[in-house]
Amino acid sequence: MTRSALEFELPPALEASEPAEVRGRGRDDVRLMVGWRSSTRIEHHQFTELPSLLAAGDLLVVNTSGTMAAALDAETSDGTPYELHLSTPLPGGLWVVEVRRPGPNGTEPHFGMDTGSWLLLPESASVELLAPYPLGAYRPGIGSRLWVAALHGTGDDLTAWLAVHGRPIRYGYVSQPWPLSAYQTVFAVEPGSVEMPSAGRAFTPELVTAAVSRGVAIAPIRLHAGVSSQEAHEPPFAEPFRVPAATARLVNLTRQAGGRVVAVGTTVVRALETVVDDRGEVHPGEGWTELVVTPERGVRVVDGLLTGWHEPKASHLLLLDAVAGRDLLDVSYRAALENGYLWHEFGDLHLILP
Repeated sequence: MTRSALEFELPPALEASEPAEVRGRGRDDVRLMVGWRSSTRIEHHQFTELPSLLAAGDLLVVNTSGTMAAALDAETSDGTPYELHLSTPLPGGLWVVEVRRPGPNGTEPHFGMDTGSWLLLPESASVELLAPYPLGAYRPGIGSRLWVAALHGTGDDLTAWLAVHGRPIRYGYVSQPWPLSAYQTVFAVEPGSVEMPSAGRAFTPELVTAAVSRGVAIAPIRLHAGVSSQEAHEPPFAEPFRVPAATARLVNLTRQAGGRVVAVGTTVVRALETVVDDRGEVHPGEGWTELVVTPERGVRVVDGLLTGWHEPKASHLLLLDAVAGRDLLDVSYRAALENGYLWHEFGDLHLILP
């Protein structure tokens, strides 16, 4: 993928290091760039203006997955420190995990573990690395970043154990730890994501009320997001999802009535596009999605997208290209850099409309 204007260096000053409510007046105190694919026109707004940018009959589809405290202190038997990030649950009680080690800017992926390695976790728990995760994340001659692993000694309720011994996954651009509540969206009802579905973070109950009062409908899906710290050119990995029957019905009715289906986050795009057929009809579904949305594949049901700002070489840019088109992305990302928009989960937002 030739990224033209999307080939950029992200200045550290544009990396949001703290939640919006800490640097401003509330969660919704972030900027919103709006871009229209049909004209490549952009406008600058505040996120609180979102309801006025939507129309009666539009449908927002949101991810109700809650964030888990998925980062754990770990060490080898000789005391060498690491950090373990849980990523995705697998059948049989296994997990995909990422091993990281201390670096100059927080932690960084570690490729030097071996099959059969053990790491010690808090309170006498441990993790056994069973095999390299087969989908990506492997460097020939160096090793794997992701592993299929078995957790031991965490009890029957892993979420409760993590709430005591874990913490939210945090990368080097976030200057200090924040509580798990800072990584939950207003829509979160079912823990399972190890990184927050952050496109929904700026929503408040008041903003949801304003949107609904305007005639905008809101429908849920659930997709548990794994780690996003993928190396350049790694595709998204398989993730568990559910599209309820009521949501599938609302999406289809919205499109039949001429309304717009706006996905709140790339996770929503992935879930909806997994269950749409060749005629554009969405069906209820649950399971694992391995779908990679690209410009060549395109989108069949999503008309618009609310999302954050993505780093260069991120695989999410392929999905954005499918929704927005290259011309609008070039204009939008150039303007975001020139106007000081903030990146990452605590940053500003981008609304893409047809």
